[in-house]
Amino acid sequence: MSSGSKHAGGSARKPGTDKPEVDTSLIDAFGGVRGMVDMTVPGFVFVVVFTITKDLRVSSFSAFGVTLLLALVRLVRRETLKHAFGGVLGVGISAYIAMKSGKAQDFYLPSMIYGLVLGVAYAVSAVARWPLIGVFLGPILGENMTWRTQNPGRLAAYTKATWVWVALFALRAAILFPLYWAGNVTWLGVAKIGLGVPPWLVAIYLSWLILSKAPPPIKVVAEDEEPADGEQDSARDRLDHPDRLEQDTDLSGLADEALLRYQPDPERG
Repeated sequence: MSSGSKHAGGSARKPGTDKPEVDTSLIDAFGGVRGMVDMTVPGFVFVVVFTITKDLRVSSFSAFGVTLLLALVRLVRRETLKHAFGGVLGVGISAYIAMKSGKAQDFYLPSMIYGLVLGVAYAVSAVARWPLIGVFLGPILGENMTWRTQNPGRLAAYTKATWVWVALFALRAAILFPLYWAGNVTWLGVAKIGLGVPPWLVAIYLSWLILSKAPPPIKVVAEDEEPADGEQDSARDRLDHPDRLEQDTDLSGLADEALLRYQPDPERG
């Protein structure tokens, strides 16, 4: 294998031809639909309870209680708790800040600031040619960072997809902050919900559309797990054509045969 195909921590393989995995990988990378729902429901509960009761304390505890319930459901179902714990922490901080300040709109302030920071981070990463979409998806798709040095088409695609998310965060900020400054809690809560799942799904779709037209990822594997070129090609050929194998030949026999076949002939040496 030529040195140009080497990559830190692994060796590049030929590009794959399948692209459907990008679709689900994008959704999983951003917490999945369930993760997005877990982050949306507490805000919905807060705005509904506050609109009805006008009681900041009751509204805050109601939202936090729902978040704990969602985390408990995930725990019982043995699902990943990463986003659930993130939701509990986020809602807990939001409720504390709102009750401390006495302003109901402050319940939404931490998540708004977080979204603004993410937007800036995504924009900087795109300008620096380290688009965060590629950083997130590279390991998931098995290409790690080969898209930066060996696959310029995917670098361009990841950069475009990252700008899609920058636009999403900018849109949210442009709508939410004026409502926050106006102190309109009900409309702020409604806008927060409306700017949650629907635009998120649009951004997922646009990102998938961009990446589906990009060159396929160049897969990498750990170098200490990769066989020599001749052995790798022989093994691939045998795996691709199982009909060529005798029934009584096992995998260990194939490995021994490959090693013997590619040993130098001492009589010719």
